[in-house]
Amino acid sequence: MIIIMKDNAAKNEIAAVESKLAQIGFQTHPIEGETKTVIGAIGDKRNISMNEILLMSGVENIVPIMRPYKLASKEIKQEKTIIDVGHGVMIGGKTLAVFAGPCAVESREHFFKMARAVKEAGANILRGGAFKPRTSPYAFGGLGEEGLKIMRDAGDELDMPICTEVMDTRDVDLVAEYADIIQIGARNMQNFTLLREVGKHNKPIFLKRGLASTINEWLMAAEYIMSEGNDNVMLCERGIRTYETSTRNTFDVSAIPVTQELTHLPIIADPSHATGNYKYVAAVARAGIAAGADGVMVEVHDCPECAVSDGPQSLKPKRFLQLMDELRGIAAAIGKEI
Repeated sequence: MIIIMKDNAAKNEIAAVESKLAQIGFQTHPIEGETKTVIGAIGDKRNISMNEILLMSGVENIVPIMRPYKLASKEIKQEKTIIDVGHGVMIGGKTLAVFAGPCAVESREHFFKMARAVKEAGANILRGGAFKPRTSPYAFGGLGEEGLKIMRDAGDELDMPICTEVMDTRDVDLVAEYADIIQIGARNMQNFTLLREVGKHNKPIFLKRGLASTINEWLMAAEYIMSEGNDNVMLCERGIRTYETSTRNTFDVSAIPVTQELTHLPIIADPSHATGNYKYVAAVARAGIAAGADGVMVEVHDCPECAVSDGPQSLKPKRFLQLMDELRGIAAAIGKEI
């Protein structure tokens, strides 16, 4: 439920309501507006007297939250969440986020080369994999901490935040030590233990949609993270598995406006993993931005045929530069910028 406080309610009145709710086992999540504060309260309503809360000083009204995802719902927060990911980059506002880099960190020399190329083209966030979930146990699984160090050094040198995936609860602290944004991959979207663990950190979380997950399941996964206290969650539409085989996955462009209607969380489009084929990446990236996404994630590699992971879906730096010019035009048409 949502406890709506009166205009300019005093801090001690808000604190008193939170304290009362905590005493009866509710988690509270205050959200401050310009003139009003609302308190999201998650718990068993059988334990609470609505009238008792309504009669407390400073309380204006109590409204039930109908969605199963409480904290992620627009019912609790109408304003778009804007996430500060460091190095002056904000996600969810007027400026679009562009995550770019190779699928996997292959070596220090190569990652720095790609990092400089994508920054020069206009990307504002570096992506790369130090821990790689692969279908085959014999495929390249990443450089681990060495890869994290390489990404961190590149991010610091180029003044760019870095985003990388965590796969195991045992590695969350390690990844959080180096990364500005922690990614939860599609295969782990419903790894609830991992979701709770990253929720205990204050690092922004990049939550990819599962291979065959509904939007409701996706938002419930975000709720797991937020219920642990981390509100800095962004969603990523990366395609879902259907009967179509022309692309690796089917990019659900409708998920972008649908989620924006349901949640205040930012959403990023990932055309690389959605299509699995470099020939279609630019078109799907343009579609994502036109549909209202808050940014894109694109894999870039100077020699895709030599890439240790996902070469077929990677754009060469020259084509990525061209795509950035195309996206600027679309962004301007919908009141955004890159």
